[in-house]
Amino acid sequence: MYDYQKTSLFTAQVADGIYMTDTKGPGRALTRLFYQAPTGAEVCGPWLTPDDKTLFLAIQHPGEDRGSTFEKPSTRWPDFKAGIPPRPSVIAIVKKDGGTIGS
Repeated sequence: MYDYQKTSLFTAQVADGIYMTDTKGPGRALTRLFYQAPTGAEVCGPWLTPDDKTLFLAIQHPGEDRGSTFEKPSTRWPDFKAGIPPRPSVIAIVKKDGGTIGS
């Protein structure tokens, strides 16, 4: 059986995320955090639209970190309302100016 309490997600106390890097120029191969998942969650299924203007991400099991309970979750993402538990979601990221993601 897999012991989730021993994974780096829990021991490092950091959330998962999406990292990006330049493919040319002085920033080539230097990673930067682009999106950080809610506490306890993982990001999966990244998908860019063909025009590179929308990035879809699936956010799985937000709030599933050490000490979090159904009654007292570590986050109430994505609603942030009392009494509503955290729940997995699909999000879409776009630039305010309508440009391509990562530009």
